[in-house]
Amino acid sequence: MTSSVAPDATMSQGDAVLSGPGVPAPRTFRSDAAPDRLMRTLLRVDGLDRSADAGAHRAFRVSVLVSAVRCLITYLAIPILIPLLSLAGWVAAPIGFALCVVAVVNGVISIRRFWVADHPRRWMYTGFMAIVFAVLAVAMVAELRQMGV
Repeated sequence: MTSSVAPDATMSQGDAVLSGPGVPAPRTFRSDAAPDRLMRTLLRVDGLDRSADAGAHRAFRVSVLVSAVRCLITYLAIPILIPLLSLAGWVAAPIGFALCVVAVVNGVISIRRFWVADHPRRWMYTGFMAIVFAVLAVAMVAELRQMGV
């Protein structure tokens, strides 16, 4: 392994570039702070893919759409259709629970894509999704209670 100071004007004095066989290329994440490293570890983000930005936005839209459909079914369709069809809560609760699970999975996928893309607003989106996950957790507990679990 050799250590050399690159003549790049963007480097400050004392910055060294390690090169040689077996030395991985330096990561270029926006931040290497402890919270960022923790989130990358939790989400299993190994590398940086700035081209994943479009995928992150698409995953976000899908996640919000699934949550919207879940809300429409849970709070509009089920309360209206279940009494009309004389079906008890044994139908509504499992459907609501399944939709919550789908929403959580899509939310985690979209958060991971934001982090893989190293999106500048990844923390704001992560905070937003934490609130969504809390609402979904409450809904899932309510659905489980209704199912008698």
